[in-house]
Amino acid sequence: MDEAFALEQLEKIKPEIIIGVDSGLSFLYHHQVMPTRIVGDFDSVPPEVIHYYRTETKVPIQEFLPEKDDTDTEIALRLAIDMGVSRLWILGATGTRLDHVLANIQILTIAQEAGVFAYLVDRWNRISLIEKEATLTRENAFGPYFSFFPLGGSIPGFSIQGAKYPLKDYVLSPYESRCVSNEFLEDEVRITFPQGKVILMETRD
Repeated sequence: MDEAFALEQLEKIKPEIIIGVDSGLSFLYHHQVMPTRIVGDFDSVPPEVIHYYRTETKVPIQEFLPEKDDTDTEIALRLAIDMGVSRLWILGATGTRLDHVLANIQILTIAQEAGVFAYLVDRWNRISLIEKEATLTRENAFGPYFSFFPLGGSIPGFSIQGAKYPLKDYVLSPYESRCVSNEFLEDEVRITFPQGKVILMETRD
């Protein structure tokens, strides 16, 4: 985890609910950030860290066996939804394990279908899902580049307006790289499509 970036985001967002997930709990512990809830199998948490929360705090802890059906991130995401959040920022979920990164992108669907805006965020990327339409503004952009990938199959009628590389009624396919690394031409970029889910990656170097 990029700890400096994570601290910046916590200061910027000022979340009312913080869920410490497995190794992310060590980050919270070392920076004296008190979580609201703790979940995970704790296979990558030093024993003294989880011991501290068990004995010195009243933070509710949900512990799971390492051999479980869902990832720690999915368990935490579902917990956040149950706790009534409307927006969810997931930090430390885009590390070196690409299998985990892909899984974390896909489970954004769970949040979207529950009406929760969820983002995977690191220093270089902000990843979210869009459905039917979205407007990106230069002023609020995470970075100068944005890319689109279909989730769950091809997206017919995919259109982009206001970008350097516009599209109209295009079939966005999961088997090509046509919509990678677009840029703003106008101050607003409008994306529309009639059905399906699309991964939006806002990126910077």
